[in-house]
Amino acid sequence: MPVFPVFLKLEGRRVLVVGAGPVAAGKIRPLVDAGAVVTVVAPDVVDEIASQAVERGGDVTIVRRAFEPGDVDGVWYVVAAAPPQVNREVARAATARCLFVNAVDDLESASAYAGAIVQKAGVTIAMSTDGEAPALAGLMREALEVMLPEELDRWMSRAQEARRDWLAWTVPMAERRPLLLEALNELYARKRATSGEPRDPHKS
Repeated sequence: MPVFPVFLKLEGRRVLVVGAGPVAAGKIRPLVDAGAVVTVVAPDVVDEIASQAVERGGDVTIVRRAFEPGDVDGVWYVVAAAPPQVNREVARAATARCLFVNAVDDLESASAYAGAIVQKAGVTIAMSTDGEAPALAGLMREALEVMLPEELDRWMSRAQEARRDWLAWTVPMAERRPLLLEALNELYARKRATSGEPRDPHKS
């Protein structure tokens, strides 16, 4: 079945990570960067995670023991990066509480897939292969990083300014995209004028 893509606002919200190996370590930093308050539950913890806990202070808490079903109480999101049998226990406990679980490389236990993420100038792009080919999603991410325009920060600033005006003027959503395209074309026109670059007759 196709998945429904969504971006989560995790700032100040509790996230549980079960497992504390190298894979879990790679999951923790983006969660904390998003503002999540992370609890890591695992009997053994790699040095990288221990270092993150020291570096991030109260944003990362380590509980050195095996997973217990009650660990999912009060959390908003769960990452299971443990052996498959533990991931299944996590999935059962989370499902009983209507929580989504990102079970790393474990399709049977996963109800959420983490996308390959590109972030630049306030724009976030996430790609998924429905959990079937994460390496392909990673390659696509690298390709997009190269393809994104250098002027994306200027695009973002202009779009933010335009949106404020549209909200003030109650411009309908359907009319905003062509207006934004005109505004971005104006940016390029001004750039050509200030740089002395000749106008391309094939472009409007």
